[in-house]
Order: sequence, then structure tokens, then C-alpha cells
Amino acid sequence: MTSTLKMLRPALTGFVLLSAVTGLLYPAVVTGVAKTLFPFQAEGSLIEQDGKVVGSGLIGQSFSSPRYFWGRPSATAPMANNATGSGGSNQGPLNSALTDAVKARLDALKAADPQNPLPVPVDLVSASASGLDPHISMAAARYQTARVARERGLPVAAVERLIQANTETRDLAVLGEPRVNVLKLNLALDKAQPAH
Repeated sequence: MTSTLKMLRPALTGFVLLSAVTGLLYPAVVTGVAKTLFPFQAEGSLIEQDGKVVGSGLIGQSFSSPRYFWGRPSATAPMANNATGSGGSNQGPLNSALTDAVKARLDALKAADPQNPLPVPVDLVSASASGLDPHISMAAARYQTARVARERGLPVAAVERLIQANTETRDLAVLGEPRVNVLKLNLALDKAQPAH
């Protein structure tokens, strides 16, 4: 019995110490460093307007009014852009449900702006793998510019300036493509001309 206790003591001591280091000390240090060096990101990249949180720069939101830029479709359930249910549809290119969803999205885009001669960018009709993408491509922003300008009674050039002001460049100057954060752009639109 004594030899069993002698063998258990180092194992239990190691378990308690490792639990304290990896379960308490390490997370506390990482959180403290993150809040010190990256306070905005550590708090969820929350975007405020008039003192109220209106969303996160990291999670897409659904906009359906033609007065706003529309984001990338979301396949999360039970609602679009559900951060607790992040994930794609897992539908392949031969799946008729995916084909029907893309066709419905194309029809909605064409109905909202029937005179638009530009090709519809793929990110306006297909969901991302996370279903939470807050960005659209520059092509997707350009595709919607005329509609938003017309609906708001703004010059196209003014809307283009707002797009440029809310464009994020490549990460580390080489990773990814320039992209537009839809929530930030729509908030900037409301500041330029409040929605009715």
C-alpha cells in the first residue's frame, strides 16, 4: 500500500501542477498579453455606433434592403450568420439544393438591379466554409455600387469613395486579396445619408 502511495504522489502532484499551469496560468497570461497588445481584437473586434455595439468586424450580418450592400450568403443554421453554428452547407457542385440556392440568389440580385450589366461575382451567390464571412470582394462591392447609389440618391462616385475607405488591404501586404467589410461600409453609408 505504501509503495502505491509513493507512486501515486508524483503522478497526482504532476497532474495538479500541469492543470494549474495549462488550465489557469497560461490562459491568464495569454489573455493579459492579448488585451494589452491587441485590445480591440481581444474583445471581439466589436463595432459601436452611438455608444451601442452593433456587431463585430469578424462576423457577417444579413442585409436585405436594396439601400445597403449585401454580404456573402450564409449557410449557418438555424439563421444566417449564426456564430454559434459556424459551418458550410457541405453541398457539392452536383447537389441540386446548392444549384437551386445559387439560382435563387442570382434571381434576387438580378431582380434588385435588373439593368446591371456586370457579371455576378461568385461570393454574392455562394456561402463561405464558415458561413460567417464579414467581407465581400472588390468585384462584389462594384457589382452593387450602382444599385445602392440609386436607392440612396447618392452619386456613384460618393459610394465608390466609401467603398475605398472601407477596403482592407492584403494581410502582411501579400496574403489574401483586398476586401470590403460589409457592416463597416453600411454604417458609413448611414453616416453619409441616414437610412429611412
